[in-house]
Amino acid sequence: MREFSVPPLVVVPPETNITDLLLRQAAKPSNPSLFSRLDSAGAWQNVSAKDFLADVTALAKGLIASGVGAGDRVGIMSRTRYEWALVDFAIWFAGGVPVPIYETSSPSQVAWNLGDSGAVAVFAEAAHHEDIIRQAATSEGLTALHHVWQLEGAGLDAVREAGRGVSDAELEARRTSARLTDIATIIYTSGTTGRPKGCELTHGNFVELSDNALAILGDVVNENSKTIMFLPLAHVFARFISVLAVAGGATVAHTPDIKNLLADLQSYQPTFILAVPRVFEKVYNSALTKAEDAGKGAIFHKATETAIAFSKARQAGHIGLGLKLRHTLFDKLVYGKLRAAMGGNVAHAVSGGGPLGERLGHFFQGIGMQILEGYGLTETTAPISVNTPALIKIGSVGKPLPGNAVRIAEDGEILAKGVCVMRGYYNREDLSAETFDDGWLRTGDIGRLDEDGFVWITGRKKEIIVTAGGKNVIPALLEDQIRADALVSQVLVVGDNRPFIGALVTLDQEALPGWLQRHGLPASTTIEEAAENSVVKAAVQDLITQANASVSQAEAIKSFRIVPSDFTEASGHLTPSMKVKRAQVMKDFENVIEEMYGAPRN
Repeated sequence: MREFSVPPLVVVPPETNITDLLLRQAAKPSNPSLFSRLDSAGAWQNVSAKDFLADVTALAKGLIASGVGAGDRVGIMSRTRYEWALVDFAIWFAGGVPVPIYETSSPSQVAWNLGDSGAVAVFAEAAHHEDIIRQAATSEGLTALHHVWQLEGAGLDAVREAGRGVSDAELEARRTSARLTDIATIIYTSGTTGRPKGCELTHGNFVELSDNALAILGDVVNENSKTIMFLPLAHVFARFISVLAVAGGATVAHTPDIKNLLADLQSYQPTFILAVPRVFEKVYNSALTKAEDAGKGAIFHKATETAIAFSKARQAGHIGLGLKLRHTLFDKLVYGKLRAAMGGNVAHAVSGGGPLGERLGHFFQGIGMQILEGYGLTETTAPISVNTPALIKIGSVGKPLPGNAVRIAEDGEILAKGVCVMRGYYNREDLSAETFDDGWLRTGDIGRLDEDGFVWITGRKKEIIVTAGGKNVIPALLEDQIRADALVSQVLVVGDNRPFIGALVTLDQEALPGWLQRHGLPASTTIEEAAENSVVKAAVQDLITQANASVSQAEAIKSFRIVPSDFTEASGHLTPSMKVKRAQVMKDFENVIEEMYGAPRN
C-alpha cells in the first residue's frame, strides 16, 4: 500500500482556538480537575478547570498590561511543572505565541530561539535561568526583549498585579483574536544537526488534532483519567499531550526531576503515562537488574518470555491453557510488582520519539500495561499516527489519526498530510519549500504501510549508511536490538563510505556494578576500566552477534569500540528527547572511529 488516509471525525469551527478547550471544561457542571499539585506537606491537591481559568485570565491580563500584543512571541524556559502549563495558556489568552526553550539550553541556544522568534518577553523558572536569558540578551543584542519574569518567587504575582486594570472585554477581544489558521506556538527543533528550525504550529494543529484524537482515544484520556508529566514540556510530544489532556478533561500532575518519578508514580497513581522508548527500556532493564542482583534472574527471564508469548497469543486470538496458568503465576510473582512500582493503576502508556521494538511492546502488554506506540515529528504537532486500544499492531506505530494521511514515496520516505502538519518554518520559506512536496510533508523517515493502513518505521533517511561497497544499511535495525540490553546505554552504528560496518557502544553506569558482580568482577570497576575488560567486551560482542543475525552479512557489525563515557544531553551527544546527535558523536569520537578502521577487526 502506498497511501492511506483517515477522514476527520470532528469538524472544528474556523474561529476556534486553543483557549476554547479550557473554556469548554470550565463550563461543565462537573468542573473537572485539570491539574494536580504537590502541597508543602507532600500531598496532591487538585486544581479545577474554573480555578485554573481564573488564574490564567489574571496572568493574561497582566501580559496585556505589560505590552504583550496579539501575535507577540513570549518565551518559556523552565523544567516541566504546573506553572509551565499556566503561563502557556495565559499567553494564548492574551493573544500571544509561546516559544518553548529547553531549560538546559546554553546562552547561545537561548539567544537563537528568542532572537529568531523576536520574543518580547520570557518566563524563566528560576534565578539561574534568568541569568542565562539576560546573558543571551546582552551578548546578542536582543532589543525586542522587554520583560523577564520568574515562575518562582514573586514573579507571577507581579504579572497578576499588573493586569488588575485590564477589563474582561479587552481580554476577550485578545482571546478571540486567533483562529484555527493562526500560529499558536513556534517550537524549535532540538537539532540533531545544524541550527534549530522554528516550526509554526497553528491553533488548528492542536485543536483539530486533539478533538480527532479524543474521538478514538476517549477510553484513555477523559475526566476519569490522570497522568503525570515528566518529559520536557518544551518538546512537542509532552506539549501536545498537555493540550490533549485539557481537551479531554483529564488531570495532569508534573514532576520536574525524573529522580523522583518512581515515588511520584506510586503516590499519584496515574492511569496513563507518556514516555520515550528509552524510559521503557530503563524500566525493564532496571527490573531485570534488580532481579538478577537478588538471585532471581532466571525467574524474571521466564516471566518475560511468558509475558511476550501471552501478548502474542492474545493478538493472534487464542491463548492456550498452559500459557494462561503460567501467566497467572507470574502475575503474582512478577507482573503485579512491576505495575505497583508504577502506581498500580497504569493501564496505558503512550510511547513516541523513536521506535520501541516489538519485544518490549509485547512484554508490557503481557504484564497488563498496554503501550500505544505512535509516530510524529515537531513538524506534525507530535502524532501523525498512533495505535489505539481497539486497533493495535505491536511493532507498528498505528494508523493515521482521523484527519491525517500517510503516503510512501518511491524511495520509501514517509510523507504526511492533514490537520497535524505545521504551517511551515518561521522565517524560512526556503526550508519550507524543500520540506513540502505538492502539499505533502517530507518526514525524513523510511517506512511502509501494511494492508490495513498501519505505519511501520524502518529508520531515518538521512541516517542511512552507504558502505564503500555500495550497501545501504539502516543503523536503527541494529542499534535498537543492542541497546535493549541492560549493560548497554547507547549505540552508534557507523560505516559511511567505509569497507565495513562498525559501532560505538557506551555502558549503562547504573546497571554496570551489579552486572560486574554477577560476572565475578569487582563492582568498583570504573567505566574506563570496564571498557577495556575482556569479559565486558565478550558480552558486548555476544549482543552484537545476536543483532547481526537479523541482517545480511554486508550489513552486520564487524568491529566495535566501547567508549569510556556515556552519550548524554550534558555532554552534547543527546537531544532533550534522548535522540543521539550522530554528527556530534562522530566528530567528538573521530579518533576512536579512525582507530577502529585502522586496526584489525574484533
